[in-house]
Amino acid sequence: MLDLETKKKVLMNTDLFVLDMDGTFYLDEDILDGALDFLDAVKKSGKDYLFFTNNSSTSPSLYIEKLKRMNCFIGRDQIMTSGDVMIRYLKSKYPGKKVYLLGTEPLIEDFRNEGINLFEPEVPVNEGFVPADTTNIPDIVVVGFDKTLTYEKLTNACTYIRNGALFLATHLDINCPVKGGFIPDCGAMCAAITLSTGIEPKYVGKPFPETVDMVVDKSGVSKERITFVGDRLYTDVATGVKNGAKGVLVLTGEAGLGDIPQSDVKPDAVYEGIGEMGEILNRIM
Repeated sequence: MLDLETKKKVLMNTDLFVLDMDGTFYLDEDILDGALDFLDAVKKSGKDYLFFTNNSSTSPSLYIEKLKRMNCFIGRDQIMTSGDVMIRYLKSKYPGKKVYLLGTEPLIEDFRNEGINLFEPEVPVNEGFVPADTTNIPDIVVVGFDKTLTYEKLTNACTYIRNGALFLATHLDINCPVKGGFIPDCGAMCAAITLSTGIEPKYVGKPFPETVDMVVDKSGVSKERITFVGDRLYTDVATGVKNGAKGVLVLTGEAGLGDIPQSDVKPDAVYEGIGEMGEILNRIM
C-alpha cells in the first residue's frame, strides 16, 4: 500500500482532489504540516481541489472563515458539505415537499436560503412536552448533525416517521472526534430514531453516490479522474472506491495501517499525510 509507484500513479491520474477536512487538512484548530504546500502543488500541476466534509452542523461560510484563520483562502465554490448534498437531493427529488429538519441554526439557515419548505410544528399552549400532532405531519424528516437536539425534536421526528414521513439523513458518521474524545454524530441520532420506529434512513453524504454525483456535476470532472482524500476508510476512502472514483487514505487522523486488513474498503493508495502527497506531486509534475 505504501509503494512509491502506486502513490505516483494515483496522483498523476487525478484531476480533482476532494479533501476531507478534520484529520486530513487540519486537526481541530491546527493546520497539518504540508497542507498548504499540497494546495500549491495541486495548483502548479494544473489540477484542482475541493473541500468536502460530512459535518452538517456548520455552514460552508463558517468553514471558509475557519480555513481563512489558517491562511487558506477559498471561495464558496471550493467547499461542499453533506448538507449541500441533501439540499440538492431534496430540490431534485422532492421539490416543494414539507421538511421537518433536525439541525443546527446554520443548517436551518442554509435550507431556508435554498428555498426548502421547512415544516414548523405548532407550539403547544400548555407547559410541558406534548407529542406531535399526527393530523398535520411533514412529508419528510431530515436529520443532520444537530448539536441542539432536544427530546421534543427527537419525539416529533419519530412520530412523523411512524405516521408516514420519509426518513432522510445527511450523513452516517456515528461519532464526531473532538479534543479529548468523541461526541455523538448524526448516525447516532438516527440510530435512536430507528430503534424507536423500526425504520432506517436514507443517507446522502459520504460514502454515498449522491455525493459523487454532486461533485461530478459541480466540477465537470469525470469520476475516473477524481480522488477522495481522507482519514476514514468507511466514509472518505469508500466514497471513491465504491462509486467509480478513487479513494486514498492519509494517516493523520482516525485510521491507521492496521485497520486496512480488517476493512472491506481498500484504498487505492496510502500516504503519511497530504504533505507527502504534495511532495510527490512536485517531483512528478
